[in-house]
Amino acid sequence: MKTIAIIGSGYIGNVHAEAVQRGSALKLVAFVEKVEEKGKAAAEKFGVPCFADAEEMLAKLNPDILDICLPSVFHEEFVIFAASHKKHVICEKPFSLSSDACSRMVKACADAEVYFMVAQVLRYFPEYMKIKEILPKLGPLHGVSCYRLAQHPNWTTWHRDPKISGGGLFDLHLHEIDYLYSLFGEVDHVYAAGWKSPSGCWNHVFSNLTFKNGVKVQAEGCSEMIGNYPFSAAFRAVGDNGTLDYKLSAGFNIENLGAASNKLTLFEKDKEPAEVVWAVGDGFQLELEAFTASLEAGKPVPIPPENSVYIIKIIEAIQRSLETGKAERIQ
Repeated sequence: MKTIAIIGSGYIGNVHAEAVQRGSALKLVAFVEKVEEKGKAAAEKFGVPCFADAEEMLAKLNPDILDICLPSVFHEEFVIFAASHKKHVICEKPFSLSSDACSRMVKACADAEVYFMVAQVLRYFPEYMKIKEILPKLGPLHGVSCYRLAQHPNWTTWHRDPKISGGGLFDLHLHEIDYLYSLFGEVDHVYAAGWKSPSGCWNHVFSNLTFKNGVKVQAEGCSEMIGNYPFSAAFRAVGDNGTLDYKLSAGFNIENLGAASNKLTLFEKDKEPAEVVWAVGDGFQLELEAFTASLEAGKPVPIPPENSVYIIKIIEAIQRSLETGKAERIQ
């Protein structure tokens, strides 16, 4: 069994720790957290020590993997730290706030010959895995639309700072962009419109993407829904042979998934609509186990880090389009 230490004990660090403890592929051995109160709470909750300094943790423990669960702006520092200590590393999305920083991290890990993957969790949500499985049944696609809508996270303030989080464009809309890339490959060009918050975050974005294979997608992302609006997501694809329609409506920022409405329906020619079921599973656990399995088997990680660099390049093109009002190609 591989051992893992989590750098950061905030919301997503706790989610990763819970996923580790639900599975059997990894053993959680420590947290690293500079905020004493947060670190103490995580240590007590998960029954592992918490260190204020990553160097101190490595001096006392020897985990196989470092799991970076920090605000986006700190990813480069700690991924390169992990590589310099020959530790395999998984890093939360968004990879970084610039593709240049992403490329530096990929090079550092390649030079150190350590395994490295960005945690693009939407690919591992069982319902989204099912969508990918049955999408070919639709035949040639006429169009695709999707959205992810949420109220602003109420457990942090740093999400409102574009220099730390990248705002909704990087932190939320990126989920759809990465998933669409996993379905359709490289993008030819993008055109986007949206709303920028007073703090400078693009928090409501409408992106039109034309993929190199000809598929056209309209994607909406919002991290600033107003009022008691439920966390919501959707994916709809229309093709020659039918329509696939997915809708999720949950509680405030995914805190009430147990009571969520979560439905996937396949509409095929000359058939009654069919509700599609999927295997029960936790996306965070599945992505961590997939990364660990590749490490143990000596095989490439399931999401090559170069792919995640490309995702940030798409996001950068969307941001340029938001600012220029013009269609933009990937640089």
